[in-house]
Amino acid sequence: MKRQTYRIIINTLAFFIAAQFLPIQVATPLHFLGAGILLWIINRLIRPLLIILTIPLNLLTLGIFTFIINTWTIMIVSGLLPGFYVQGFWVAFIVSIIVSLANWGLKHNNIA
Repeated sequence: MKRQTYRIIINTLAFFIAAQFLPIQVATPLHFLGAGILLWIINRLIRPLLIILTIPLNLLTLGIFTFIINTWTIMIVSGLLPGFYVQGFWVAFIVSIIVSLANWGLKHNNIA
C-alpha cells in the first residue's frame, strides 16, 4: 500500500482511540474515516503553510509551537466535517498528541 493510505488508516485509528477516552462526538463510525482523510488533506495542503508562517514562534519555543499547529488542524477537521466534533481546544490538543504519536510510530517502524 502507498504511504498516504497508511497515514489515513493511522489517523482514522488514532481518532477512534482518542474518542474512547475524550469527548469526541461522531454521528457514525464512518466519520472517523472521513476525519482521517480530511486530516491527511489538511496536513498536505494547509499545515506546511502554517509551519512556514509560524517559523519565528517555532524558533522561540524550540519547536513546541508545532503542537499548537497540530491542534489547529484537528479543530479545522472538527469544523469542516459535519458529524465529527471535538469539544474545545484542550481536547483537540490531546487528540493532536495522540495522532502525532501514532504517526511518529508509523514513521519509525519504516512503514511510511
